[in-house]
Amino acid sequence: MPGVFPDYKAPIVRNGVEGRELVMARWGMPSSPKALMDATKKRAEKLQAKGKAVDFKELLRMEPDGGTTNIRNVKSKHWARWLGTEHRCIVPFNSFSEFNKAEGGDIWFALDETRPLACFAGIWTNWTSVRKVKEGETTNGLYAFLTTEPNAEVGAIHPKAMLTTPDEVETWMTAPPDEALKLQRPLPDEILGVVARGVKEDQAGSTL
Repeated sequence: MPGVFPDYKAPIVRNGVEGRELVMARWGMPSSPKALMDATKKRAEKLQAKGKAVDFKELLRMEPDGGTTNIRNVKSKHWARWLGTEHRCIVPFNSFSEFNKAEGGDIWFALDETRPLACFAGIWTNWTSVRKVKEGETTNGLYAFLTTEPNAEVGAIHPKAMLTTPDEVETWMTAPPDEALKLQRPLPDEILGVVARGVKEDQAGSTL
């Protein structure tokens, strides 16, 4: 895939009934009730300012939620429900980009110039909501990355919880939460390198 974008589908690996399975899921876990409530209040205020009647309960039910793409506070009750092994996943990648205007636009990172396979640690769920107004209410498989303090290379751009060895993947997918969440930590410095700058697509390999 040339790239993956919020609220679009990408491949994830999750624990299925018969073992590990590769499926497509939309990037963006359900936003918190507070975030949706705040967004609905703002929309209601705008409608009321135009003199329109508002059914707040229905407005809240149909509030579009493009999802939360990155999760850091795993102690939040909103995210804690999805920390069991049945909701953990990995998101495979060869390289990934973060946008930083001061650094020249899109900055592409990989483990090295050959773009070997690595994974982001993530969680997933099936969820019924309104992702886009034109779609209405739909049920989708959703996922998001875990983030953490960044290492030196990614620090100026964006933090992510990355898994770089089979043992780390196995721990994330099978271990009790207390042990698995130890992987929500910075990578050692110099383990990632910048492999491209200022381009929208990493032509040298598959991208995320």
